[in-house]
Amino acid sequence: MTQLLSLSRAARLAGVTRAEIQKRIRQGEMQTFEGQVAISDLLHVYPSVSLEKTGDLERVEQIKADALPRSHDEDTRLPSQEVLVSRIRSLAKALVQRIARVDKLEALMDEIEQRLDALAGGEIKPAQARAQTRTQAQSQAQELKTWLRERRAALGEEAVEAAQTQLLAKDTFLRIMSASVKMIPSGHEFFVDGNESILEAAVRSGLRLNYGCANGNCGECKVRLVSGEVYRIREHDYVLSEREKQLGYLLSCSHTAVTDIQLEAAEAHSPADLPEQEIQAQIRKLEPQGDGLMLVHVQTPRTNTLRFMAGQRARLRLADGVEQELPIASCPCNGRNLLFSVRPGSNAFSTAVFERLRPRDPVTLTGPYGDFVLAEDATEPAVFIALDDGIAPVKSLIEHAVSIDSIEAFHLYWSVPAMQMHYHQPWCRALRDTLDNFAYTPLVEAACADLLALLESDLEDLATARYYVAGPTSAITAVAEALLKAGIPKERIASEGLD
Repeated sequence: MTQLLSLSRAARLAGVTRAEIQKRIRQGEMQTFEGQVAISDLLHVYPSVSLEKTGDLERVEQIKADALPRSHDEDTRLPSQEVLVSRIRSLAKALVQRIARVDKLEALMDEIEQRLDALAGGEIKPAQARAQTRTQAQSQAQELKTWLRERRAALGEEAVEAAQTQLLAKDTFLRIMSASVKMIPSGHEFFVDGNESILEAAVRSGLRLNYGCANGNCGECKVRLVSGEVYRIREHDYVLSEREKQLGYLLSCSHTAVTDIQLEAAEAHSPADLPEQEIQAQIRKLEPQGDGLMLVHVQTPRTNTLRFMAGQRARLRLADGVEQELPIASCPCNGRNLLFSVRPGSNAFSTAVFERLRPRDPVTLTGPYGDFVLAEDATEPAVFIALDDGIAPVKSLIEHAVSIDSIEAFHLYWSVPAMQMHYHQPWCRALRDTLDNFAYTPLVEAACADLLALLESDLEDLATARYYVAGPTSAITAVAEALLKAGIPKERIASEGLD
């Protein structure tokens, strides 16, 4: 029987990204069986799989950690004692089944030895009978092979090579530390690490499940358990009806996954699926940049995070009533910590930010707005073009793309006016140095024609990529028109004007 793994689990075991596995499949190096890959194929492509994490996976996980500050949250890397015991018990059941099959195999080997002894146990025949004996022995040996093949098929057991055993051992270890969750009907898959809730893991992985308070009061995060085991990690005030309990409904904010599970739940797939929200938040930090720009860090309450899609905007209203709509420059995987960029200017909002705003000041968030979002089901290379402060929504898109791990390759082109700085340069370089499939090209006052020439030089085929362009409206309009003239289909170009 062929051992199959989901793409996400195969990527974890091999120490590569999910996008890398998908690329290998498209190139014909691996086959899929109903969305899964065989362990033998995985070992053929990645023969050096070991129990240790590879550098590639560690680097990707570090990028995700950098995109998701967790210093304010409790450590969820290790499961609680209760969850750990539940996971070990579940694996113990599987181990008992394995041991039973091994016992059957040992009994089978004993029976084989008895049959072989019977073949070899006859007395030595005279010389004239040896030919006939040899013919009979060959016939009996063939019968033994046929019988062994049939018995082996009946047991449904395959010989497991050393490398496969090692891979399965690593998989068992990872299942103790984390469990896989597959969503129905979307097919999205993510991992619940340590003792985090299913909802926390889904949000961290870039999925947009329905939720409200996130602490068990509203019931908005209700999902249905289709298969697998869960464990309740916190009590909740919301009361499920007996009928809902019988059907397998639970609150994703209050449960963690013990084994690999399947859940039935609604997900937001477009900006229209997300409701407008109003959240009372506060200023967490103000971070001045060298060329007069201010990075504004906003933090929402634990019980009311902003649900948004990467690339969208939110309206910030200060205590004195001044407000402005700004692109969110952070990943939706952490809707509690939001980043905005503000330039000094003549409007009342920017004046308040640079002259009066202080950490811990209240701010009202309203949103999300806009449809400049990632085509999440598209796996082809993505080209991000940020002009001036267009880096804000582009940064959000890239962090989300890294989080969901489905795009084959990225290339960021960021052009700024003369005398201005690439203020997210450390972030850009960290991505470039860490991810093998990420390229970064900083530019200064790049003309539209020069930018197109760069694209033609860097990309083998312009029409095979998707393009995300953000910046001043007049500039991005020119870039979009140039891409269209170069033969890029309109549906492959997404743009966001910031004025």
